[in-house]
Amino acid sequence: MIQSLQLSLEIKLDDQATFNNFYAPRGSSQHLATMLLQDSHQQLIFVIGNAGSGLSHLLQAACQKGPFERTSNTIYLPLADLQQYPPEQVLEGLQASSLVCLDDLQAVSDKTAWQVALFNFFNECKQSGTRMVFASHKLPEDLEIDLADLLSRLKSGLMQGLIDFGDDDLRRLLQFRANLRGMYLSDEVAKFLLTRLSRDSRTLISALEKLDSASLQEQRRLTTPFVKTVLSL
Repeated sequence: MIQSLQLSLEIKLDDQATFNNFYAPRGSSQHLATMLLQDSHQQLIFVIGNAGSGLSHLLQAACQKGPFERTSNTIYLPLADLQQYPPEQVLEGLQASSLVCLDDLQAVSDKTAWQVALFNFFNECKQSGTRMVFASHKLPEDLEIDLADLLSRLKSGLMQGLIDFGDDDLRRLLQFRANLRGMYLSDEVAKFLLTRLSRDSRTLISALEKLDSASLQEQRRLTTPFVKTVLSL
């Protein structure tokens, strides 16, 4: 039933979104979040971060053991893409799964119908023992939730915020992901990318994918002039 729901809503996990390729330096908020999400004893986790901080990557990773390998009985729902659907239809039967990851909670949290459906869903999951992970760009108290019982339930679990990376960690993130692709990314080129591109991880990784494809096709190293040409910077 869970798989049929995911198929009917055309939801696909990113096969590259795994814990193994998520840059999470030891002791960072990102590292703490990965530890929490891999702890099967936590029934409710609420992860907060800015757009591009890696929330979607983390939630999809929680539903996958590794590349191209789904864990059984788990589901990932990007609520920003599903807000036009009746919430009861989206959430129906999900308490039968072992793990449900609900992304972009801020996209639906101010809608009464979604608040009621989420409240009922939460209670059903508590009874069935289903693990829940919520991700949002806002703290629970900033989500404009009028249903007090829902708000109290969302605040009852463990919360972990993702702190935005500084320049050094963003450079290391780029080099970490480049290395996984078999590319060498010098400090000079990494710093150049950070000065010319949006600093969110989604944009940076997308640029790396484009550079990887171009470097393989043209058999070129990642130099600043080559990067400028490929990305039209």
